[in-house]
Amino acid sequence: MNFISAFLSLFGSVILGGLIVTFLSAQNKKSLIKLLLAFSGGFLLSVAFVHFLPELYDSSFPKIGVFILLGFLVQLVLEFFSGGIEHGHVHVHKGQAMPWALFISLSVHSFIEGIPLGAQYAGQQLDLAHGHSHDADSLLFGILFHQLPVAIALMTLLVSTRVNRVESWIVLLLFGLMTPGGMLLGYLNLGLGSYFDFNIVLAIVVGMFLHISTTIIFETSENHKFNLLKLTAIVIGCGLAFLMQ
Repeated sequence: MNFISAFLSLFGSVILGGLIVTFLSAQNKKSLIKLLLAFSGGFLLSVAFVHFLPELYDSSFPKIGVFILLGFLVQLVLEFFSGGIEHGHVHVHKGQAMPWALFISLSVHSFIEGIPLGAQYAGQQLDLAHGHSHDADSLLFGILFHQLPVAIALMTLLVSTRVNRVESWIVLLLFGLMTPGGMLLGYLNLGLGSYFDFNIVLAIVVGMFLHISTTIIFETSENHKFNLLKLTAIVIGCGLAFLMQ
């Protein structure tokens, strides 16, 4: 997939999330979010272990693990403000104020993960010294598969606030521009000949993926049972990421 297609698909996934909220019932939305999150959790975990961790440790300096850990901790801080909407925690209170802290934390997360993706689509190798290149499509699909349920959850929350439907769509579309915006920054920066090591940003994103995926996977249902449908979705997500080698 080329840069333009990736850019449009990222923005389109958020629009699709808004449309799903508009046309599906509340119960169907809840079930769909759970399944999509389980699938994306498996995919993100697999793509991190199979694709990016081996390449990062092979092509980067020995302390790259510090930045993976940093990404894990950054996501922990962001979820303090987002309330865990990244892994399906949607606390809806009719008539509540616009959750700006949640929106900003989601936007920061989305913008950061777009930067290494854009650098890869710039057509240059991330590790110039060793000649390794990362799989941009693996990263793209990981972001897409997770962004759709997050967009559904965000729009579900927005329509319950004091803002009207039009304003909810404006906020959602602003969120939809965040990952493409980070992608554009990475694309232009590396395309202009930047000597910045984008492996560092990718390591941070991988750390964020590890936090999100493990939280999704190890969360149980209300009665502390691991749902078979969720397990199936996780296994399918893991398998698909593995096949994309």
